[in-house]
Amino acid sequence: MRLVIERGELLRALGHVTSVVERRTTIPILSNVLLRAGNGKLSLKATDLEREVIEDVAATVSAPGAVTVPAHMLHDIVRKLPDGAEIEIKRDPEKERLTITAGQSRFALQTLGPEDFPDIAAGDLAHSFELGAADLKRLIEKTRFAISTEETRYYLNGIFLHVAEKGSSRTLRAVATDGHRLAQVELSRPEGAEGMPGVIIPRKTVHELHRLIEASSAPVKIGVSPSKVRFEIGTVTLTSKLIDGTFPDYGRVIPQGNDKELTVSNADFIGAVDRVSTIASERGRAVKLNITGDKLVLSVNNPEGGSATEEIGVGYTASPLEIGFNARYLLDIASQLEGDEAHFLLADPGSPTMIRDGGDDTALYVLMPMRV
Repeated sequence: MRLVIERGELLRALGHVTSVVERRTTIPILSNVLLRAGNGKLSLKATDLEREVIEDVAATVSAPGAVTVPAHMLHDIVRKLPDGAEIEIKRDPEKERLTITAGQSRFALQTLGPEDFPDIAAGDLAHSFELGAADLKRLIEKTRFAISTEETRYYLNGIFLHVAEKGSSRTLRAVATDGHRLAQVELSRPEGAEGMPGVIIPRKTVHELHRLIEASSAPVKIGVSPSKVRFEIGTVTLTSKLIDGTFPDYGRVIPQGNDKELTVSNADFIGAVDRVSTIASERGRAVKLNITGDKLVLSVNNPEGGSATEEIGVGYTASPLEIGFNARYLLDIASQLEGDEAHFLLADPGSPTMIRDGGDDTALYVLMPMRV
């Protein structure tokens, strides 16, 4: 194998693929990246056996071939080479070494054979459709904060992506919950998604996907099977196993009869919650909302740290209500709202509250109260 490649192109591709390589692993080849050269391109592939990232970059290939080398070491070498450098990569099969040359710099890395490199992307993905990068990014950003990190309830450790009915319209819906809060966002069902199985995309895959689409504006091709999901983002392909479990019937926790509506300026609300929660204990993080007429009083009482109150004007016509929430959860949800106003649909101090965005009817959030 022998090729020449521009340093910036190689660095960008390595940045994408090495993010799934574990720093410490008991399987040596999982520390490596697979390099496959041929047909005027270099293909890079890395995996942790749950996720796999492949990227193709243009290269001048004089001798095709394949090899695996330590991923993070190669990434560090390329990162430290000067901008604009032309890098020659050459495999010496006799010494089982890969030589990397740029200017006066020369490195030789130990290699492992490509034939043992795992492949998780094999298999047919029966359902495929396209989403705009902005739409997919929105689905992720508005739900991922509610993904559970509790490993015992592993089926909550991801985003549930599925098709749903909303009145007479058909939607693609993303839902995440950790038992304390729930986030649901939907968009019009894309062509090709009809009949797809509901899938739980793991938390690590969600974060990796968000990183890959952050700088992209191209449509993302999505393929789904009952056990795997694949995202094609330009020259990058991310394939992941799915969480093998059943997502709970989240519709049962979305309140239907909450008849007390509170309307508040979202910016004012975020500022007030942020200020009074400065006093809250790290353990409790409870903030009390006292709603009467056109007035909302937020208060925190920490026996060890003091107390704080703040009053803001609101729209509210129902009977007075006093209810407590985790301040961080309130801020997580409020920060997702795009409109000027936040709408709280409340019932009583012990029942879940629904929060909607004044400027967006495709997203809803549910928050469980705290005893204060």
